[in-house]
Amino acid sequence: MTNDAYLHLATGETLKGKRFGASLERLGELVFTTGMTGYLETLTDPRHFGQIVVQTFPLAGNYGVIPADFESDKIHASAYIARERCEAPSNFRSEGNIDALLKERGVPGLYGVDTRYLTRLLRESGAAVNALICDKPELSDSEKKGLAAYRVEAAACAVSCKAAYPIAPENARRVAVIDYGVNKCLLNALAERGFAITVFPYNTSSHDILAQNFDGAVLSGGPGDPADNVSAIENIRALASAKLPLLAVGLGHQMLALSQGAKAYRLPYGHRGANQPVRNVDSGRVYITSQNHGFAVDAKTLPADADERFINIHDGSAEGVAYAGFPAVSVQFAPEAGCGFVFDMFIELM
Repeated sequence: MTNDAYLHLATGETLKGKRFGASLERLGELVFTTGMTGYLETLTDPRHFGQIVVQTFPLAGNYGVIPADFESDKIHASAYIARERCEAPSNFRSEGNIDALLKERGVPGLYGVDTRYLTRLLRESGAAVNALICDKPELSDSEKKGLAAYRVEAAACAVSCKAAYPIAPENARRVAVIDYGVNKCLLNALAERGFAITVFPYNTSSHDILAQNFDGAVLSGGPGDPADNVSAIENIRALASAKLPLLAVGLGHQMLALSQGAKAYRLPYGHRGANQPVRNVDSGRVYITSQNHGFAVDAKTLPADADERFINIHDGSAEGVAYAGFPAVSVQFAPEAGCGFVFDMFIELM
């Protein structure tokens, strides 16, 4: 039995590859990530909900499967594409191989594909490209229309927790984390800094948060278009009006800006990987940051009392915003990945 499969793109191209993981048909938004390591974190990152991820590094699976490195309990990527897959991983922490993991979790993979070509195509297309993995070399007209019409929707709702839960409750400083797609590394970083954390679902009302007298709140990262989360943005506006100290990260950073009247736009190609250079506007210092997002805050639409504090060196997009009217640290990048000074700024606000 052949394990050939096809990757159909909404731009009209079709690429042939070999299956691994689950033998399923899967539709998603095609994106690439540039990390040389971290495929386990990539697969389990909630920010990849609804997306077919192309790994630019040519080999996937070489250090096996290490559950302790997962960013969440689920694989959120719709599918995974690599140039080559490693069938005999070597690592003393490994508990299996990537093929078995994808099969177990019902996620299809594709290898033997020209990932360099795919990456160039995504960079040149100027927008997200929808893709379909299936066994058919050709699509019908109706399937092509469905491919073109696909859109990632209700993403934060899909990946958020369903009920509140505590972490490190014995610690003194109490912080609410609103889960729009939070990853374990952020929660661990907060706990290590002495926070008693309560994680809340994405649609928790501002009244419920404020009634519990937290010392601050964290607006987590997450997937999708920030403008889709209308009620969450209203709740964030109320938290800012109440002057509760806020740490806004990723999607939370975008929605905080929208709550103050700014707009967001889809990047020509997203920032996904561990090597995004960000400049501090005040000091000029450059930080190499980890990011995973396809939308950015439009700095030109920020209110008059808001200032850009961090800028992406590659494309000039807003990476951090300071607001004069309420206490907030707002950054697009991941503070838990080598940018711990962001947590220090949050602690100072409290």
